[in-house]
Amino acid sequence: MTDEQISDRSRGVALIIGGVLGVFGGHRFYAGKHATGVLMLCTFGGLGLWWLYDMILITAGAFRDGEEKRIVRWWETSPYPQMAGLTPRQLETILDELEMLRSETSELGERVDFVERVLSRAKESGGLPPPA
Repeated sequence: MTDEQISDRSRGVALIIGGVLGVFGGHRFYAGKHATGVLMLCTFGGLGLWWLYDMILITAGAFRDGEEKRIVRWWETSPYPQMAGLTPRQLETILDELEMLRSETSELGERVDFVERVLSRAKESGGLPPPA
C-alpha cells in the first residue's frame, strides 16, 4: 500500500470518537464522510448495527475516509511533525547536541553525588557548623 492510499487521519482518534459518539456518526464526520454521518445520526448508527460494523472496520484498519483512503495509522504520522522538514545535517546536529547535554547532565549528577558524600562525612565527623 502506497502513502497515496493511506489517509492522514488517525485510526486511534477514529476509534475513540466512534466509541463515544459512534451511534451519532461522529467517527464518520471525523473521517470526512458527512453524508453517511448524517444518516447515522438520524438512524442512531443503524440501530447499533452500522456502528458495530464501523467499529470492526476501524479496529481492523479497513475503514476509509471521505477520499476513499484507508485509515490505518494509529496516531500521527510522526510524533514530532515539526521535525519533518529537517535536513539530515540539521538532525545530526540536534542529535549531537542532545548527546552532549546527556553527557553534561551525567557529569553534573556525579558532582552532586560527590558533594553529598563529602557533606555527609563532614557532618558525621562534626566538621560542619550547626544549622542557624
